[in-house]
Amino acid sequence: MKDIIQDRLSRMEDLEQRKILKQLMTSMFNGVVDYQEKMNRELEQRIFGELGDNDDKNDIFVTVCAREDIDPIHDFLYPMLPGDARQPEIPLHDIIAGLSRKQECKLLTVFMECSYPELNELLARRRIFQGKMETNRGSYAISARVERSQTYTGEIERLYDVFQKNGIAWKTLNHPYAYKFIDLVLTGSDRIPEEDEEILEISVDLERYERFKKPDIVPLWNIERLEIRNSGFPVPAADRINYEHVLSLRKTGAGHGYLVDGDEQDVRYIKRSAEDLTVVSPKEASGVWSVWKLTQPIMSQVGKLDYPLFSNRKREGFIGKYARQHSVAVRAVSELMRLVHSFEAAEALELASAEVDGKPLGRSGQTYGMNPFISDNIRSESGKKRLKLTFRKRGAAQAGADFVLNDVMSFMVSEIQMHFPEYSCEGEWA
Repeated sequence: MKDIIQDRLSRMEDLEQRKILKQLMTSMFNGVVDYQEKMNRELEQRIFGELGDNDDKNDIFVTVCAREDIDPIHDFLYPMLPGDARQPEIPLHDIIAGLSRKQECKLLTVFMECSYPELNELLARRRIFQGKMETNRGSYAISARVERSQTYTGEIERLYDVFQKNGIAWKTLNHPYAYKFIDLVLTGSDRIPEEDEEILEISVDLERYERFKKPDIVPLWNIERLEIRNSGFPVPAADRINYEHVLSLRKTGAGHGYLVDGDEQDVRYIKRSAEDLTVVSPKEASGVWSVWKLTQPIMSQVGKLDYPLFSNRKREGFIGKYARQHSVAVRAVSELMRLVHSFEAAEALELASAEVDGKPLGRSGQTYGMNPFISDNIRSESGKKRLKLTFRKRGAAQAGADFVLNDVMSFMVSEIQMHFPEYSCEGEWA
């Protein structure tokens, strides 16, 4: 508006009239324009502020690294299981007990650096592999089978339960590495070792799958487990039944996400303010609370990683936040496109097409559900139509991430499944 006024003034040939009009505009009209622009900015900030939330503070970042490379003072990456920082010990008495009773016994959990179809092929064979167990008394010939490990997928389910306790909406966890761990299960040995022997090494030859085996790989995520004590004494809550326990976040950082992990009978609900976490609980005594800190990284300071870093973070603008505030499902391919490409993980692939048909789920094993712990007690699986989602690989895939592309596609399909529960979603490559 000011530019228009200046343009009109410059076109006036009568200098006296130009002077009078300029004084008039400067004294009155410019103030009106400035006030209007200020009100427009405040309205815009108010709209964006109402749509803003702390959802981005609850994003999960994941990767894997060798056990010996775990940094105990890393800025934001921590082992999924705190005990993974130490070399795992195999209790000999469990092996002896299992062999004596002719029962199976878990030996090791190893990482398989292969695609999901290749891993499925290994697990479907149900083969017995040969290996050896070295002790301080000699070598034993052993036999073992493989099965899908539930060690780290179980931690994801536990994280889901913590999200539910804190009243925070669940977003599918994009952890492609957690589904690539297998357990080596002892099925037999040429003889039973003695109680006083010490295990030095256990190895199992997976034959043509041996090249994929990485025994000392540990999954990492940005969740730090803390113990935080009340700041001050609990005060009665508004209902005059429970008590408010205030946990200060000044020392640990207010710019991160926080989840309280406690028994359901001890936690009624949690309130989050700028620098505090308030736990409403029937407990009237002060105590120490188990808190999961979702550390948000500064991407420019991540540094070099041996394996690509993945997350379930979204790149949402105004439209994305507005759509999330109003839970009206739009049954259109364009909505599926918007949902898929709102994730940072979409840099590795793109949704090419979506088709609804009455065919049963395919047996190709290209995708799998990443939220098996979320049950639908309303709809029957047998009555659902199949929603076939066809993806296309992008050239911008991260270096070294080819073997997890099926898992990233499974993440996308699992997130779409949550938004379209009336269909059985399945993904495949174009």
